[in-house]
Amino acid sequence: MLDALQVFTVVVVGVMVGVEFSVAFVMNRIFDALPGDGGQLGRAHGGRMLGAVMPFWYIGSLVLVAVRAVAGWHHDGTGLTVTAGALLIVSVIMSVLLLVPINNRGKTWTPENRPEDWKEQMNRWDRFHYVRVAVIVAAFTLLVAAVA
Repeated sequence: MLDALQVFTVVVVGVMVGVEFSVAFVMNRIFDALPGDGGQLGRAHGGRMLGAVMPFWYIGSLVLVAVRAVAGWHHDGTGLTVTAGALLIVSVIMSVLLLVPINNRGKTWTPENRPEDWKEQMNRWDRFHYVRVAVIVAAFTLLVAAVA
């Protein structure tokens, strides 16, 4: 049973990390290269779409890591799993305090109502997101090392 939990946890966290990595290094670069208002509209749509699902994915990943830590308490890798969980907590705190407020504004913007500094706000979101991606990549790496 522990093996199945570990595989499921690694897959859920790994796909989340892949999506966030793709947003940071692929999707936003594509959006930024679109002509006219396409980039801003793409980011707003992405903010609405991913903003609806990511809270559940982040919390679900954290819960799975916590369950793995408890279920495997007397097995090898528990310390790495707990550390991975701590990093996921950091990512959730970063999200709530730094990224979600910007995303909540940006997902409502249109070319007609966006503020003059919308690009600066998106660049700020990108910088915070790069740090969050580094944190969740580290968490994922520790989790994989824990179950290997």
